[in-house]
Amino acid sequence: MKAIRPLYDAHGAEAYYREHAWDYQNPHFPEIQDLLERNLTRLDCSGPVLDFAAGGGEATQVLQASGIQNITGCDPFTHALYERQTGRPCLQFSFRDIVKGASFGNYSLIISSFALHLCPLKDLFPLTWNLLQAAPMLVVITPHKRPQLEDLPGVQLAWDDFTTTGREKKVRMKAYRLG
Repeated sequence: MKAIRPLYDAHGAEAYYREHAWDYQNPHFPEIQDLLERNLTRLDCSGPVLDFAAGGGEATQVLQASGIQNITGCDPFTHALYERQTGRPCLQFSFRDIVKGASFGNYSLIISSFALHLCPLKDLFPLTWNLLQAAPMLVVITPHKRPQLEDLPGVQLAWDDFTTTGREKKVRMKAYRLG
């Protein structure tokens, strides 16, 4: 399993995805699957769900396998890969587009896996705020303690969970709402 973060740091996310958007694979799919399946009853999937910064649609694939079909992806780089792997539509908004106020719909839930820790710190509050205006809950799956959205004004940690990789590293799932 090759670490992707050093490649982001060396080339930037945009350059990395220009080269790898069609063959991107999240090496932590088993952890994403474990966390989503274990916490499915806590997630409101009764309405449309947005898989934000969706990559290849790993979160969407887990939800689809659980019978949830009303899912839209959103990723400016891997949108074609997402659509190919999930059969679902994919918006092409970036962090910056959402920060600037792009209208991307309303959802019962937004899930973002392995992405928000990459958001520039200066954009984290407006991004989170705008996402939570579009859905009552934002679920973040991350290989880090970051982002700690509960430190942002008006953002409340609703619950959290974690699993570990084969190398005993934690992968965290945190659910946020306005509060």
